[in-house]
Amino acid sequence: MAVRDVGTEQIIKDTARKVFFIEGKLHATTQDIADAAGINRTSLHYYFRSKNDLVKQVHDEAKGELTRKIKAILGSELPFREKVEKFISVFFDYVTNAPYLQSFLINEMNCKPQSEPQLFARATSTPPEIRLFLNEISQEMEKGTIMKTSPENFMINLFSLISYPIIMKPLYIDFFEQSPERYEKLMIERKEMIVNMIFNVNSVN
Repeated sequence: MAVRDVGTEQIIKDTARKVFFIEGKLHATTQDIADAAGINRTSLHYYFRSKNDLVKQVHDEAKGELTRKIKAILGSELPFREKVEKFISVFFDYVTNAPYLQSFLINEMNCKPQSEPQLFARATSTPPEIRLFLNEISQEMEKGTIMKTSPENFMINLFSLISYPIIMKPLYIDFFEQSPERYEKLMIERKEMIVNMIFNVNSVN
């Protein structure tokens, strides 16, 4: 039985992540990945039998790393504002380092017929760390620290405020006639702006 070369397998995964989620070539084939990795397609298929197998593993590893970081933050005993700030920083870095991952997931979910199995499994229950954070959001709303709404909408807003400008980066660079470097500075500024938007508000009854 052939021995798997962990180094080659990692090169394939790193290349796939770069091609799909950083460069945005969502329709790249296994041949494209093999060429970019400097190997032949037969070698790639030794490690990953299909494009779906490769994409799923690359996605699951990236998601697993993010999930561990977020659970550690949201399940911690940090003060609420500090917890939100750390969450923003971690999720912002995640989306920035894989700007086309969100687009890929949206495309995957919307383009698959309901009769076909989904590439990515859906969560079966809300993790306890998320439930804890939702309870903290409710408490902070009652204190008047943040605007009153549903805790779920608070989290949806957090995700949207961070990810949408990064997903739409090419459009906004063109619309505002910005250089990529200038747009990056806007995104760094946006981290602090999001925190101020969340906490510098009056409670709405």
